[in-house]
Amino acid sequence: MKVEFYKHPLGDDEIKSLTEVIHSTFLTTGPKTREFEAEFAKYMRAEYSVGVTSWTMGGFIALKALGIGPGDEVITTPMTFMATANIIIECGATPVFVDVEPETGNISCDAIEKYLNEPSPGPSRKREGRNNVKAILPVHLYGQMCDMRRMSEIARKHNLAIVEDCAHSVESERDGVRPGELSDMAVFSFYATKNLASGEGGAITTNRKDLYEKLMVLRQHGMNKSAADRYTARFKHYDMETLGYKCNMFDIQAAMLLPQLPRLAERLARREAIGKRYEAGFRNAKGISDPSVLPNSVHGRHLFTIWVDPEIRDEVLSDLQDRGIGVAVNFRSINRLTYYKEHFNLPNGSLPVSERIGDSTITLPLYTKLKDEEIDYVIAQTIASVAAAQTRMAAPREGVLS
Repeated sequence: MKVEFYKHPLGDDEIKSLTEVIHSTFLTTGPKTREFEAEFAKYMRAEYSVGVTSWTMGGFIALKALGIGPGDEVITTPMTFMATANIIIECGATPVFVDVEPETGNISCDAIEKYLNEPSPGPSRKREGRNNVKAILPVHLYGQMCDMRRMSEIARKHNLAIVEDCAHSVESERDGVRPGELSDMAVFSFYATKNLASGEGGAITTNRKDLYEKLMVLRQHGMNKSAADRYTARFKHYDMETLGYKCNMFDIQAAMLLPQLPRLAERLARREAIGKRYEAGFRNAKGISDPSVLPNSVHGRHLFTIWVDPEIRDEVLSDLQDRGIGVAVNFRSINRLTYYKEHFNLPNGSLPVSERIGDSTITLPLYTKLKDEEIDYVIAQTIASVAAAQTRMAAPREGVLS
């Protein structure tokens, strides 16, 4: 049997919506984009939504809207995709990595507080805290939300902004809180494999009108009028009020996203059933564990990962591929990547929990088209692969005295 790592759920409704755009006047940012932004804001219980071309550009202009720049620090997690940290550097600021929770892989609020309460570096060693920190950038890993109630209290105490990385968590909830409700902004990804997908794309939600207005200008070169503003009525001259960028969502992306919004609950229910089937199948499997799903929360079920002994992880990855199963690693700890290790003095062992998770992780297939017999095949083959690798690891090596 062959089980692909991912299959998208798009179909006739998305094709129909795309056809409408192709037969219309606007391919770029126009009525479909505005419609999606309104519907997405409503779904996320947010005042405003700004469509962008990718999570990366959305996160970048979110930080720029807050004025993050050279000399500033942004606290974030090392257990994430590199884009989370890269955008901080692109702003001229410095990412500060604190370790993660061993149960979930999410950023540790204890570690955030510890860093903020340490004396500032330098000869004076003043104890007024970390004055260069301007924001926290948490990641809701795999679809399990961070403790936003506690994090927002920390942020208020230290006068910090919060920008949430919600690439995995469109549907998530924790302690009655949805993404973006207790932060300044939340940034979402609509990449090809996401629960809400348009190939590439993203959005930012916020409840602050001042930030919304900045984001709308920053996403299109700093101009105060979009193409739709200029050309749908009498011509209106534009002005450039600030230095901006080019990352406005366009109607082709929005057309793919709109038909999916009403189906998010149905698709989450299927992924939840798949996740529970995996959890039950691996519950008593020797040498296999998985991240906790917390009570009083709705897990977005974007990814399903297991943790195995780091000494056999790569062997199991290769073996599962040989058995016809698509796999990935989400993610390597940031400090294991050459650039971050060399530029930020992050040697092995500096972020032990994140490193252990990154060295142990195997991501298994999780998508709505996955059939029960395919899930059972993945479970059986994974257990067999891990058991075989453990046996080989335990066997005496040739030429080595036992």
